[in-house]
Amino acid sequence: MTLLDLRLREFLDEIAAEGRTPGGGSAAAIVTAIAAGLLAKVARGSGDTWPEAAGIAAQAECLRDRATPLAQADAEQYEAALRARAETGDEQGERRDFALGRAYAKAAEPPLQIARAANDVAQLAIEVAESGNPALRADAVTAALLAAAAASSASELVAVNLTASAGDSRVLEAAKLAEEAARAAKTARAVRE
Repeated sequence: MTLLDLRLREFLDEIAAEGRTPGGGSAAAIVTAIAAGLLAKVARGSGDTWPEAAGIAAQAECLRDRATPLAQADAEQYEAALRARAETGDEQGERRDFALGRAYAKAAEPPLQIARAANDVAQLAIEVAESGNPALRADAVTAALLAAAAASSASELVAVNLTASAGDSRVLEAAKLAEEAARAAKTARAVRE
């Protein structure tokens, strides 16, 4: 059974359980999917006055579909990195470093994808906040804020997984995505009627 097959309460119990996964990456992926879902909801509720609403709802659904499976992917890749660490045990040297580096590099991929998706959600939220039904604007702003938080969280996980490579392009990209998402959330929040 995958994380996505769990009922909400079961998923929350898994997040709170003692094990290392699912953790922050899985939570960030689900938050990103929820934010995209909110944008789809606002767009659907704006169809009477916004000609592009159906297309925006479809974009939001694509983002939700992109983010959702990353919850499972993050848990699986991080578990694989933890197994690699356990399997190398007390082994020292370049071979161990290479194996661990590769495992943690793979573990950094899902959070980087989460940061990308979350930034895309935050960017879309600007348009939804500006053009959507004013009565639903608070949901669009909430989506932007959630997406920005998810992007920031995912960026942190990329940096942690690639800790020996602070100048790694993936770390820098994730940080940039988080900053862009935060700016988008601020812009969406500033939209006034």
